[in-house]
Amino acid sequence: MSHVIPPGVSRRLYNEDLAPAEHRSWGFYSLFAMWMSDIHSLGGYTFAAGLFALGLGAWQVFLALVVGIVIVFVLMNFSGYAGQKTGVPYPVLARISFGTFGANLPALIRALVAIAWYGIQTWLASRAVIIIALELWPGLQGLTRNDFLGESLLGWLAFLLMWSLQLLLLRNGMETIRRFQDWAGPAVWAVMGVLVIYILISAGWDISLDLPGGNAAWGVTHAFFAATALTVTYFSTLLLNFCDFSRFAPSRKAVWTANLWGLPVNFIAFSVVSVVVTAGTFKVYGEYIYDPVEIVGRIDSIWALLLGAVTFAVATLGINVVANFVSPAYDLANAWPARIDFKRGGLISALIALVITPWNLFNSPVVINLFLGGLGALLGPLFGIIMVDYYVLRRQHVLVADLFREQGYYTYSHGWNRKAVASFVVSAVPAVVLALVPVFGAFSAFSWFIGAMVAAAVHYFISRNDTSLAESIAAAAAQESEPGANWTQVP
Repeated sequence: MSHVIPPGVSRRLYNEDLAPAEHRSWGFYSLFAMWMSDIHSLGGYTFAAGLFALGLGAWQVFLALVVGIVIVFVLMNFSGYAGQKTGVPYPVLARISFGTFGANLPALIRALVAIAWYGIQTWLASRAVIIIALELWPGLQGLTRNDFLGESLLGWLAFLLMWSLQLLLLRNGMETIRRFQDWAGPAVWAVMGVLVIYILISAGWDISLDLPGGNAAWGVTHAFFAATALTVTYFSTLLLNFCDFSRFAPSRKAVWTANLWGLPVNFIAFSVVSVVVTAGTFKVYGEYIYDPVEIVGRIDSIWALLLGAVTFAVATLGINVVANFVSPAYDLANAWPARIDFKRGGLISALIALVITPWNLFNSPVVINLFLGGLGALLGPLFGIIMVDYYVLRRQHVLVADLFREQGYYTYSHGWNRKAVASFVVSAVPAVVLALVPVFGAFSAFSWFIGAMVAAAVHYFISRNDTSLAESIAAAAAQESEPGANWTQVP
């Protein structure tokens, strides 16, 4: 049975996947498990230990993690509540501030970041597959001695395996993804629990939590705030598109509770366990080992090796799906709704991630620092504009139906809100300069915050007196006050 298109909406702006969610099946546990999948990754494992390089001690790193993740919790609720109330994904939510067609600017910027990291994370997951393959079949070593486009034959086979497995999650769209997340995140906790007990027993329960670090070039106070800011920046991608998941939540309470347990509680616990394991490796092996797959590989047991490698491969797939798969699937669908749905958007994203040979991106400092670093610096301004527009200017009153109409309150000028674009340009320039220019190294860790605050302030002051703003708020409030009203009705 084909999906019935509501009256008045445009096929250039609407398809079933972009429409407000009707089935709210992502309750507390599913959203909590999503956060576990996002945090329980190789990047999440090494993040806390990496903060010691700023020149901080153990208690200072711990305090910076606590402050940073509490800020993330608050900001993530803003994105989550907007998604839960409107029921729409990130690119459609961006139409409120950027315009019905202008939303493709923030959507495609987010998509570029996601697709590049999607390929890189898939490749990193394939490293665990290679470890397993060589342990089980040592004769495959010969397949590592050739090279095609920068990767060996065994590397290609492992990468294509992990690439294909992720495509299976497209079978039933977000519902399959939800079921995957429900067990993937907890599975990593189980293995990490075993690993931390093994390391503590092997170390005689005597370890030092002060990991080796660098010097605080601009002082300990600066290093502390930099660590706090980096904790927030680590979640900058999902700060934009968490609404892709929260749109399926049945209530605000489910979003708030899942964020509380999934972010402050889970993130801090996982960070502490990661630091304990890393610190324990020095006592056990005489050196600090920051890769959990390598730690498991040193355990004299084929079963431990297989369990650890499989688990961390799953963990990498978990964060890849959450942070780098769902977003571009929606973002590309938003660019051409009549032809691209969520599944096709995901397939296109996966194909692009394949042809860009992500290992070459990962091994290029220029690409990682300039291209991805520069794009990452743009996420702060986008967050500032979208959130100040929704919460401050509109006070959460949105006429959802007009997000899918070519002539409505969010059409602005030919589908583009020039004031939002101007706010973005004005704030993006300093954000990118601070992130990339070495002379501003002391401020690089704060580029997301500076970009977000400048963008929010500029957009507020140039948009607050728009006559159409008051009219759209009144129209949305009128519809919300009608008993039994739904988003397809015209007020």
